[in-house]
Amino acid sequence: MVERVARGFFHDKNRAFWLLQGGGWLAYFLLRALSGLANSMGLAFVLPAIIVTATGASITLLLAAAYRRLITMKPLFTWTATALLLVSASALFSALEVWAHATFYQPGWQPKGVEFLGAILLDFSVLGAWTGLYYGINYYLLLAEQSERMLTMAAQANNAQLAMLRYQLNPHFLFNTLNSISTLVLLKQTDRANAMLSRLASFLRYSLVGEREGLATVAQEAEALKLYLDIERTRFESRLRTRFDIAPDVMEARLPSLLLQPLIENAIKYAVTPAEDGADILVDARRMADRLVITIADTGPGLGGVAPEAGGTGVGLTNIRERLAQSYGPDHRFELADNEPHGLIVLIDVPYQTDAQSPQGSPPPLAAKPPLVANPVAVPAAAPQV
Repeated sequence: MVERVARGFFHDKNRAFWLLQGGGWLAYFLLRALSGLANSMGLAFVLPAIIVTATGASITLLLAAAYRRLITMKPLFTWTATALLLVSASALFSALEVWAHATFYQPGWQPKGVEFLGAILLDFSVLGAWTGLYYGINYYLLLAEQSERMLTMAAQANNAQLAMLRYQLNPHFLFNTLNSISTLVLLKQTDRANAMLSRLASFLRYSLVGEREGLATVAQEAEALKLYLDIERTRFESRLRTRFDIAPDVMEARLPSLLLQPLIENAIKYAVTPAEDGADILVDARRMADRLVITIADTGPGLGGVAPEAGGTGVGLTNIRERLAQSYGPDHRFELADNEPHGLIVLIDVPYQTDAQSPQGSPPPLAAKPPLVANPVAVPAAAPQV
């Protein structure tokens, strides 16, 4: 709250300067005048106080013009020049204050030589405090501006990294799909090829027109997965059996878009493709306290059969790990294990969020997270197709 008020006040630096300048010197004048009246110096002391105040305000305006240039220079030069200017300005201020006092309050006194420096300690303190405030406020504003710029740059770099990881999947996926379409064309199965092209266009439209921050709802991710599975089902037909079990209260939860597609692709590659009768794939999503837990299970060979991404590009799982780290830091869980009685189960555990902001907060203790192997997800042998 304090930071917002400060930024609001200093939003117009010129206006803020004049408000502080006028308020500060008005307070200085009132202090001097009331001090003189309290010490029985009479109303005659008010005129010298006005002159002294006007003198100090004028001198600080000249100092502000000089400091505005000095603040951008090297520190050694800045502080050396500031010290010289401060001493010179204090001497000038003292001389004019002594002259005003002698002329308008004690007309019979004629100060000479060093007597004009009689008020230099007080004036040095006043101008020194003004100088400290000037540099302090301006350095604070410079630091706030630089911090804001660094935060913006860090956010842009993070978004660029997420975008790179997100779009890194498309060439890998496109190669396999276009190769399948080419095969269908060579076999003169134009209807199936056309259907696959149409579904491919819909899937790419989702991937390219996704939200800027790279987040999507669980419902959107499920629809994208169904588009992808429709494409793959053109190749595998009844060998590819899938089921989605998504709790209604997580439909609006957000996660990095296209995060699950590489896992489905791996399940098809290592569970469906090598098996003559295909395989079952289950996508399960539900909320557990303040966590979004997603599991993807298949009835393939599991970890002990075929190593994930063996002989592949190595893009999928690495991409998922990096995107989760970019989006959630250490506040996430990504694990693979064998699914009983056979197959592979993948668990993704991230903070439950329903807005577009980055997740915050520390993760709950590991014991509070859902087990991966103790309660495996069972995939029915005759799971209905999507």
